[in-house]
Amino acid sequence: MILLDGKILSKKIKLELSNEVNEIISLGQRKPHLVAILVGDNPASRTYVSAKEKACNEVGFDSTIIQYENNVPQEDLIKKILEINLDVNIDGLIVQLPLPKHIDEHLVIHSISHKKDVDGFHPINLGKMMLGLPTFLPATPFGIITLLKEYGVNTIGKNCLVLGRSNIVGSPISILMSRNTKFANATVTLAHSKTKNIKNLTMNADIIIVALGKERFLKSDMVKKGVVIIDVGINRIKSDRTRSGWRLVGDVDYDNVKNKASFITPVPGGVGPMTIVSLMKNTLISYKSLNKNKN
Repeated sequence: MILLDGKILSKKIKLELSNEVNEIISLGQRKPHLVAILVGDNPASRTYVSAKEKACNEVGFDSTIIQYENNVPQEDLIKKILEINLDVNIDGLIVQLPLPKHIDEHLVIHSISHKKDVDGFHPINLGKMMLGLPTFLPATPFGIITLLKEYGVNTIGKNCLVLGRSNIVGSPISILMSRNTKFANATVTLAHSKTKNIKNLTMNADIIIVALGKERFLKSDMVKKGVVIIDVGINRIKSDRTRSGWRLVGDVDYDNVKNKASFITPVPGGVGPMTIVSLMKNTLISYKSLNKNKN
């Protein structure tokens, strides 16, 4: 079994990004700038945004966090987004999801300029991804593809099962895994809450990407020997072994499944760090695109 260690790989990529930023600064140019908008005080959202801010500092980006109360009027949030769209000193904008119920999530995503949509959620960017055109890939699928590539996982002609059909992970990764590229070219099945006889699908899969949000859903008796497991899930469960009283587990029953896997991601330390570093990569891509005629 080989561990697909996102923590180690993300450090390598951060160093590469940092070197690029240092070169940009040496030429007298400004740093790339990422802005994150956080609405409310959801602990998980706060943690994710803080992790993104830390990553910006590590690679040398400027970062700004704009925080609103949970009851912020939707029009105020949209107004701020439109201001940032026009700010020539900002290269990337993310609005941390989920949002309070009174705010239209789709309207917010549509309001972000597709040129600064480093999360890769805007319909224009998703459409370009569908067509195989250069664009911002959604950060988590981008990170998964990078993991498979860097570890040399053979995906060509393999049966790839994606569990979960969200617009953030499941649907886009199913498209990316079926592309005619070296680290894709898989035969992809997308399963979801209405899929019947899931075990029949998991037992036949060479690669399983799990993004369900159900703790330890995928068991050892559901997979075959040599399977490649990508666990996107992050679930908090009670634990008497940690100071906080909680610990993180994935959507895979890791301790048992790992003995059957040829490659597997840990939780934490697998897909999570790769998601954040992919966001950094998208921000640098945006910086270069927005400033190509200025520098």
